[in-house]
Amino acid sequence: MKKTFLILVIAGFLVIGLSEVQAQTTQPKLNQVELIKQMLGNWRVDLAKDTTQYWSIEPFGMGITCYAKMVVKNDTISETRELYGYDSKLGKYVVASLEKGKDIEIWALWFKSNNKYIGVHYTDVSNPDKASLKVEGEIKSPDDVIQTTFISGKVVGSEEFKRIK
Repeated sequence: MKKTFLILVIAGFLVIGLSEVQAQTTQPKLNQVELIKQMLGNWRVDLAKDTTQYWSIEPFGMGITCYAKMVVKNDTISETRELYGYDSKLGKYVVASLEKGKDIEIWALWFKSNNKYIGVHYTDVSNPDKASLKVEGEIKSPDDVIQTTFISGKVVGSEEFKRIK
């Protein structure tokens, strides 16, 4: 009887101990809707000597809308509109990106920490580490974002977004 009681007590401590260990390793769920708000406003990306990209990002419902244009020597050479909508089942933003003269692109974007995000084509959302095209961004400050682009896992470029005040 004492042996059975001792085994039950030990088993109880193990169950309680394991649940405490699990509770310590569980990360709190990030509020994606609040985190995306860090990107609101107007941004400038200097791509080359005479090439600049401008972004205007505004709130819309639980998402955002973006207008981007690329300017070379004072001539606009491309324009893009994007709509970011939060998908609560997926826990990520679904992004429809339409550049003039090109096919639509559908992306998924989510924050993996308070200041780091990932974006991949929607078809790669279940396995972002194997994505054919991926962007990773880091918000260095409220006015400075670094975004790195990967193709097949290799870095192909990095841009610095500077807030326009």
